[in-house]
Amino acid sequence: MTGVNEAEKIDEVEVVVAHNERTTLRVGDVFLKVDAVQERLDVEVEAMAMAPIPTPRVLWRKPPVLALAAVPGTALGRLGEPSTASPAAWAAAGAAVRKLHDAPLPPWPGRSLDDIAAGLDVECEWLITSSVLPAELVTRNREVAEAALRSWTPVFTHGDLQITHVFVDGDEITGVIDWSEASQGDALFDLAILTLGHEERLDDVLAGYGTDVDLDVIRAWWSLRSLTAIRWLTEHGFDPSSPGCEVDVLRARM
Repeated sequence: MTGVNEAEKIDEVEVVVAHNERTTLRVGDVFLKVDAVQERLDVEVEAMAMAPIPTPRVLWRKPPVLALAAVPGTALGRLGEPSTASPAAWAAAGAAVRKLHDAPLPPWPGRSLDDIAAGLDVECEWLITSSVLPAELVTRNREVAEAALRSWTPVFTHGDLQITHVFVDGDEITGVIDWSEASQGDALFDLAILTLGHEERLDDVLAGYGTDVDLDVIRAWWSLRSLTAIRWLTEHGFDPSSPGCEVDVLRARM
């Protein structure tokens, strides 16, 4: 008898994400998500159950904590770093996104076009008045972002499809994580977030997605997402001015 049970063999708790809205911890092969907003966990659980693509397995739930099994494989990449994933893996990600977008809509709506436009105006004003970014950089990207502010046919969107949320093993998708922003939304928003900071991979993603898209709208979402994320990232301990990240995405539109 060793006196050591399975739980005691785990000697490390990894903090994956931690800020004042939510925290994610990894303990062995289990992820523990602690969220101050119950509705986000509700959406995450329901969206994963509905999604027709691989998602983490729910182990247990006791609000405000959700326990999920780790998905196999590695992240498709990271913002600000070159992706080592193959073109086929990026194409597989595009195919998975298309499968999601073709699925029945979730019953809850996403943000309205008016809310998105209003939020963009607020963040652009803050970026300029706070001298966070040069006015001409903000103004130019606000012009580019305008193309995203049009009506669209809603699809089942992940809502936060960063490349760190897509896991692959070789050329296969093994899981898509972090579904708390899932909703009815614009298909091109998901494609834009997936390729944010990795524009060179867009052709691979679209090859897997399998249908023509408006590239100007994808570029518009790159600008809009970056403009509206900078304040939040800065206030929560992230650096959007790191090489290859949001500020560089905005500079690329100049």
